[in-house]
Amino acid sequence: MERLKNEFLEELAQKLIDHPDKESILNDYDVHLDDLLVTLYKVENESELRDQVYSRFGTPNEIAEMWKEELSVTPSKMKWLFVAVNICLFAGGAILTIAHNLLDWHWLSNLWTQLTSIPIVIALIYVFFWALLGYEIGRSFGHKGRKLMKGTFLVALLPNILLMILTVFNIIPHEWFSPLLTETFIVICILFTILLYPICLISYRWGKKASV
Repeated sequence: MERLKNEFLEELAQKLIDHPDKESILNDYDVHLDDLLVTLYKVENESELRDQVYSRFGTPNEIAEMWKEELSVTPSKMKWLFVAVNICLFAGGAILTIAHNLLDWHWLSNLWTQLTSIPIVIALIYVFFWALLGYEIGRSFGHKGRKLMKGTFLVALLPNILLMILTVFNIIPHEWFSPLLTETFIVICILFTILLYPICLISYRWGKKASV
């Protein structure tokens, strides 16, 4: 088993020769190989054992190609991608709200009525967006992505905070959000906002684990 692990890591090291995170990647696979091989201690056939390792992690060449592809995804691109998506979500919601309150369009009123009848579903979809943020950063950048995840979370959260301020101070008329602004919905929004960072963090750890 030890020989198989060493051969796997040596081949992976050769394939990752120019990768800037080579040592970190090798250390991660060293640990995970140990964990996997412990569970396969009953497998005596080396060929079968190798197949099990490749089935779990892929071949060294496949792993190296995956990590080379990750180099094209820079932290800056990832950060601003999620910030842009969040802004688009808010912009879409703002346009819909303004249009509903200023334009007397029957189909738009029907759409607004349908959407405001399922606020919990909308909130859950939005929470999924934040979970995806954490997961993708963890999967793409591993242990080095936590700082990026925090920075992206804070920047992407700014539209949420701005909307809350504008609504609390009645800069945006409360009537525009009728019938959403019920006590129940406000409590749910506050609760979900508090939970956003823990959800991001849990998803980040899940993504980090999935990257190996």
